Amino acid sequence: MKDPIKFYKAQLKKHQEDVKATKKKLIKLSLYRFLSFIIPVFGIYLTYQQKNVAIIIGILGLVTFLFLLKSYAKTKIKKQLSETLVKINKEEIEIQLGDFFDRPQGWEFQNPNHFYSLDIDLFGRGSFFQYINRATINEGAKVLANELLANNPNKIVSRQEAIKELANITKWRQQFSATASLIKIDTPAETIINWLKNYTAFLPKMMRFLPQVFTAISALFFILTVTNIFTTIYPIAFWLLFGLAITGKYVKKTSKLSSNSDKVKYTFRQYSLLLNLIEEKEFTSKILINQQLKITSKDKKSSQIFNEFSKLLDALDSRNNMLFALIGDGFLLWDIKQSYKIEQWIHRYSDTIEDWFNVISFFEAYNSLGNFSFNHPTYIYPKIVASKTALKTESLGHPLLNKEKRIDNSIEINHQQFFIITGANMAGKSTFLRTVSLHIVMANMGLPICATKSEYSPVKLITSMRTSDSLTDDSSYFFSELTRLKFIVDQIQKEPYFIILDEILKGTNSTDKAIGSRKFVEKLVTSNATGIIATHDLSLCEVAKEIEVVKNYYFDAEIINDELYFDYSFKKGICKNMNASFLLRKMEII
Repeated sequence: MKDPIKFYKAQLKKHQEDVKATKKKLIKLSLYRFLSFIIPVFGIYLTYQQKNVAIIIGILGLVTFLFLLKSYAKTKIKKQLSETLVKINKEEIEIQLGDFFDRPQGWEFQNPNHFYSLDIDLFGRGSFFQYINRATINEGAKVLANELLANNPNKIVSRQEAIKELANITKWRQQFSATASLIKIDTPAETIINWLKNYTAFLPKMMRFLPQVFTAISALFFILTVTNIFTTIYPIAFWLLFGLAITGKYVKKTSKLSSNSDKVKYTFRQYSLLLNLIEEKEFTSKILINQQLKITSKDKKSSQIFNEFSKLLDALDSRNNMLFALIGDGFLLWDIKQSYKIEQWIHRYSDTIEDWFNVISFFEAYNSLGNFSFNHPTYIYPKIVASKTALKTESLGHPLLNKEKRIDNSIEINHQQFFIITGANMAGKSTFLRTVSLHIVMANMGLPICATKSEYSPVKLITSMRTSDSLTDDSSYFFSELTRLKFIVDQIQKEPYFIILDEILKGTNSTDKAIGSRKFVEKLVTSNATGIIATHDLSLCEVAKEIEVVKNYYFDAEIINDELYFDYSFKKGICKNMNASFLLRKMEII
C-alpha cells in the first residue's frame, strides 16, 4: 500500500531537479544559439571572396541555428511541464494535510431542485467537489459534476474497475493533468463543436485543383521572366493581378473563416497532446477501453488529425502578413488553397469531433476519481450485492472530516425499512445523515468509501435536509418544504429510492408538525420506501410500535459537571437527553 504523501514528496523532489536541469540546458542552448549565429557571420566575412565556401558556411549556420531554436522550444515546454508537476505535487501534499479551500468550489453546478445536491455539501466551500476536483479544463469539471449528480446505480462495478486502474497509474495521471494545465483555451469546446457542425462550405470542388494549376503556371511565368524570355514584367504582373482577383472573389468568406479559426488553432494543437497520451496508454478496464475506442480512427490517430487541423489553421493565418498575402494570393491562391483544405477537414471530421472532445473531458473527470482513490488507500470499495440489505457498513465516516477526530459508526438497514433518529442538538444527527448520503453517492459513482466494510444494494438517493424560502418566487419556507416533500412522494411512485430527511415540517407549529410528520412517515412506509429521518419530535418514535419496519435510533449527549459531552455514537433506541435549555443557560442567553 503506497503512502500518498511519501509518493508526492518523492515526485516533488524529482520534478524540482528536472526544473533545475532544464534551466541549465536552456542557458546552454541560448549560448549555443548565439554562437551559431555569430560564428557563421564571422566565417562568411572571412570567406566572402570564396563564394561556394561562404554559401556552405551560411547554410550550415542556418541549419544549426534552426535546430537549436527547435531544441530550445522543446526544452522550454519540458521545463513548463516539470514546473507544473512540481505545483501538482505540492498541492496534493497540501490537500492531504487538509488545505484545499482555495480550489474551485463548483457553485455553478449547484441545483436546489436536484435529488440531493443542495443537502449534502456537494458544491461550495469545503465541499466534496472542491476536495476531489483536479480538472483544469471547464468541460472536465462539468463531467465530474455530472458524475456527482448522476444518481445512477447501474454498472457500478465497471466504474470501480476504471477508477482502480487510474488510481494505479499515478504518474500517467499527473502527466495528463500537467499537460491539461498548460492548455490556454480561448474558446470553449462547446462553441468549437457548434461552429464545426454548423459550418457551411463556400468553395466549389474545382478549388481542389485550381490552386495547384495556378501555382504551376506562376512558376512557369517566373522562369520565363528570369530567363528573359519575357522581356518585360507585364505578363507576371498581369498574372499576379489575375490571382488577386480570383482570391478577392472569396475574400470576405476567407476572412471570416480565418477570424474563427484563429480563435481555435491553439486549442486543437494543445488538445492533440492529451489525445496522444490517451492513445499511447494501454488500458484494461472496459470503460477506459471504450473511451479510447471513441478516438480511434481508421486511417490515422486522432491526435495527428487534431494536429493537422491546427497546422492548416496556422497556414491560413499567414495571410495576416501583408507581403506574404500579396505574393501568396497572387501567385499561389494561398487563401483559397488553405480554406479548401480546412473545409475538407471539417466535412470529414465534424461529426466525430464532439466524441474526441468528450473523451478528453471524461479522462479529466475520471482522473479526479482515480486521484481520490489513490489518496485514500485505506478506503474500501463497497461490495455490490443484490439482497434484502440496502446498506450494511462498519466504521463508516465522512471523508471530509479529520480522521484523527472523526467518530465512525456502523449501520445496517434493509430495503423497505425506515429509521427514525432522535438526538440532542449538535449530537451528530445531521452529520450522520450526510455521511450515509455521501456513501450512496460515492458508491454509485464507483468510488471507495470511508469505512472498513460496506455491502451495498444499489439504489437512487433522494433527500430533504435544507429548504429555504424564496422572495423572488414569492414562496414561503413552509410552501418550499411542502413542494420538496411532494417531489419525493412523486418520485418514489416511479422507482425505489433511499430517502433521507432532516427535521421535516419545520415551518409549522409543534402539534401540526407532529401529526404531519407521522402521516408523512406512514405514507413513505406504505410506499415501500427505504430511508432515514432525523427529528427532535419524540412522539414520532411511536410509529415504530405500530409498524414493524420502522426502527428507532439516536445520538446522545450527557451533562457532566456542568459540561456538555457528546460521543457521536449511533445507538438503538430513543434519545431522552435534550440540551437546548442547558445551552441557553450556559451561554447566558436565559
